[in-house]
Amino acid sequence: MISIDLSGYNALVCGASRGIGRACASVLARAGASVVALARDGAELERLIGQLHGTPGQKHQYLVADMGNPLDLDKKLTPLVLEHPLHILVNNTGGPPGGAILQARGDAFESAFRQHLMSSQVLVQKCVPSMVAAHYGRIINILSTSVKQPIENLGVSNTIRAAVANWAKTLAGELAGQGITVNNVLPGATLTDRLVNLSTTEAEKRGISVESIRDEMLHAIPSRRFATPEEIAHAVAFLSSPLAAYITGINLPVDGGRTRCL
Repeated sequence: MISIDLSGYNALVCGASRGIGRACASVLARAGASVVALARDGAELERLIGQLHGTPGQKHQYLVADMGNPLDLDKKLTPLVLEHPLHILVNNTGGPPGGAILQARGDAFESAFRQHLMSSQVLVQKCVPSMVAAHYGRIINILSTSVKQPIENLGVSNTIRAAVANWAKTLAGELAGQGITVNNVLPGATLTDRLVNLSTTEAEKRGISVESIRDEMLHAIPSRRFATPEEIAHAVAFLSSPLAAYITGINLPVDGGRTRCL
């Protein structure tokens, strides 16, 4: 039987206080990795660390940092990577607010660029040297199916996710010869706070119930259900493992068949 074993590997999981990031931290810990959980909410991170699966060979810790502030992120990561070489990076952060692209303010794009692209650059510049030294690295970016097919009323998100996807594809080519893979996981509609917020905002905008919005969303998904954060995390765990050594530069939708393009 083939199983995912991440024993001996150190993983940095961003946006780990809730949702998909929290599920990734939990699944990677159960697979044997030592997890560094990063988010802004220190109290929630402390609770998470206390709940993670652990064996004598694992050491979990957390780092309070803001992905929206690349300079602060850089400063806080520097001592971490010196003491704690990293082999796996789960690059995950909250999505930009919804809305039509024509109405989006310029500062909304600037904010999203800092949070998603500039912080991604900081993360890989800090993490890659230890991956090169180990000749093992897995960089997994949590993006969106909008990389393949733009989603209505997510104008800023559609724009910035595509930018990060092309950044990642470029990085994959540069790092492939050093035992480092770079892949994007594209979650579909997933049972997280973001799904609640987006459906509530759309319901208020259209003057209909949240249940009606959710029914519309479910109708567009061939599987007729939303994903759980753990289902996204299982894809991340596979891409983090030695089993995925020859997979790099891909966009992997985990969306119940919603994305209509190849």
